[in-house]
Amino acid sequence: MKYISVLGSTGSVGTQTLDVVRKNPKRFKITGLTANKNILLLKKQIKEFKPNIVAVMDEDKAKDLKKQVNIKVLSGMKGIIEVACYKKTDTVLNSLVGSVGLKPTVMAIRSKKNIALANKETLVTAGIIVMKEIKKHKVKLTPVDSEHSAIFQCINGENSKKINRLIITASGGPFKNHSKKQLEKVKVENALKHPTWSMGAKITIDSSTLMNKGFEVIEAHWLFDIPYEKIDVVVHPQSIVHSLVEFIDKSVIAQLSLPTMKIPIQYALSYPERIINNFKQLNLADIENLTFYKPNLELFPCLKLGFEVGKKDGTLPAVLNAANEIAVSYFLHGKIKFMDIPKIIYKMLESHKNNKNPSLEEILELDREVKIKTKELIEKKYLK
Repeated sequence: MKYISVLGSTGSVGTQTLDVVRKNPKRFKITGLTANKNILLLKKQIKEFKPNIVAVMDEDKAKDLKKQVNIKVLSGMKGIIEVACYKKTDTVLNSLVGSVGLKPTVMAIRSKKNIALANKETLVTAGIIVMKEIKKHKVKLTPVDSEHSAIFQCINGENSKKINRLIITASGGPFKNHSKKQLEKVKVENALKHPTWSMGAKITIDSSTLMNKGFEVIEAHWLFDIPYEKIDVVVHPQSIVHSLVEFIDKSVIAQLSLPTMKIPIQYALSYPERIINNFKQLNLADIENLTFYKPNLELFPCLKLGFEVGKKDGTLPAVLNAANEIAVSYFLHGKIKFMDIPKIIYKMLESHKNNKNPSLEEILELDREVKIKTKELIEKKYLK
């Protein structure tokens, strides 16, 4: 039996995690849940999974929930961290969205919790710090992202020194065949229509700009200790092959499945075991073709920025993430254009003096400062 705290239980990955737990009651027990402000869904989850402790980021919503349930309800970042570090929990699945996921991850590691990581920003903003904490406290970090789960499965039992290349696949998003002129006219509702995956709004926009893939390149570097020169990205519209690993003998191993997050979630929770499920089976005979091609870095510069910033390291990845979070938020609210997102990010990176060896506290403070400065830049120069 594994005892699990789910950070971000009301989001897309969080609800799918609870689906996996629901089908495996003899293997997994929920000890803690957190939400941002959706207390209506959180209340239902509390009733079904009977956690010992919950937290709500929004303090007013937390007060409302306290009146409705008979368990310990915490609030704010302090509450999220307390759930992450809860004594009866042995595994923390972090599916929070944004840099808010960084500190709970680090504090959970320091509390000797194993981490199932779906929060990209943890490794993007503070990869070297997080990986040092993992080694220091001798806990496991298992990836939940489908691409990194695929790589993790492909290299299982292999000698990591024999890896020649990691090949991360990208669906290409809804605009993979668009021209620059068409991208200039992209509307929010179009960007939210992902062709193969069902995800939250922020990650869906990141997928459409390929920033999501830029983040995954940085994540892969830290997770698998592979130099950026040995990481490639290919567009694979069908989202069947989730990533590939090439070895020094030029053998290539790939992991395939239908596009569902439940498979990598289940594997992250059950590892090193594999367990039976009733998920839809992949039948290759039903698929007309599997195609792969190079991404267009001129039309989708966010992926290019991911590689460039990752190689420079230091505080630049934290700037990349913070500026992107704010730019995407403004786009989702219809206040800036789709193609403004990479322009805004670039300006914030250009104005930043890189700190090559930041502390966790410096990264958290920088995240706050960059978000303020990005808002100021947008309000001054980009508002419609």
